[in-house]
Amino acid sequence: MNTKTLFYILKRLLLAIVTVWVVITVTFFVTRAVPGGPFMSEKALTAEAQAALEAKYGLDKPVGEQYVTYLKDIVTEFDFGPSLKQRGRTVTEVIMDGMGVSIKLGLIAAFSALAIGIVLGSIAALRRNKFIDKVIMVITTAFVSMPSFIMGSLLLVIFAIKLAILPANGEADGGLFLPVVTLALYPMAYITRLTRSSMLDVLGQDYIRTAKAKGVSGLKIIFGHALKNSLIPVITYFGPMLAYIVTGSLVVEKIFAVPGIGRAFVNSITGRDYPLIMGTTIVLAVLIVIMNLVSDILYKVVDPRITLE
Repeated sequence: MNTKTLFYILKRLLLAIVTVWVVITVTFFVTRAVPGGPFMSEKALTAEAQAALEAKYGLDKPVGEQYVTYLKDIVTEFDFGPSLKQRGRTVTEVIMDGMGVSIKLGLIAAFSALAIGIVLGSIAALRRNKFIDKVIMVITTAFVSMPSFIMGSLLLVIFAIKLAILPANGEADGGLFLPVVTLALYPMAYITRLTRSSMLDVLGQDYIRTAKAKGVSGLKIIFGHALKNSLIPVITYFGPMLAYIVTGSLVVEKIFAVPGIGRAFVNSITGRDYPLIMGTTIVLAVLIVIMNLVSDILYKVVDPRITLE
């Protein structure tokens, strides 16, 4: 690793710290600005009991003081605090329990989407304007246009209710199949279109025509030159997409009752669980920042001609 690359990584890490701080600050003050509180929805809770709970969790202090205390706890102890709704559990425990499922779900969906998308995009590019290219483009356009909650609900109705061949509950045996398919369809379609357009551009370059003129085999041209150089836009998309799928599959996990971080995040919002909202948001922000950095570094691996500045 040369000095310029190392300097670039250090600069990006500093920028990442600033980005995460901005996310923490905005999320903290926005959650506090919303009317109501985490204990107002609880039944048979007197004003005195509510005041005692707020004092216990430090919610009776000025917002600025709460913010400084929260930042100090994160920086010095990496402590997100206790969950206000899941009594007796810390936010870290809730996140770790959910992340195990979400990471498994997200990785399977993301790499399935990557593999299938690259293959379909390559086929579409190599068979440009042929029947199979048009079929792939129609299908991927439909998947890109359909929101995940619509796709998830449709798959749930067809395969879990009508045909009854797959479980609707994400905790049952085989219960992750439908959530994985739901999460993978949109990025798979998007990667297919990215790969197709990028490969068409690469196939028109002079060095590809030169390789053909020299008698280089078609497979070597495709896999040794065209495909490798057409993956840069895919890498750009894949990094943040992986982070989002792992921690941002909120609606899908709710639809299929998957006990992941997404469902915990939705429940934290509806229950005004401030520490859990903050913790899950920070984890998502950190993953996205890290995956963006990894994507930039992978550019250099795929194409050594790229200079990181």
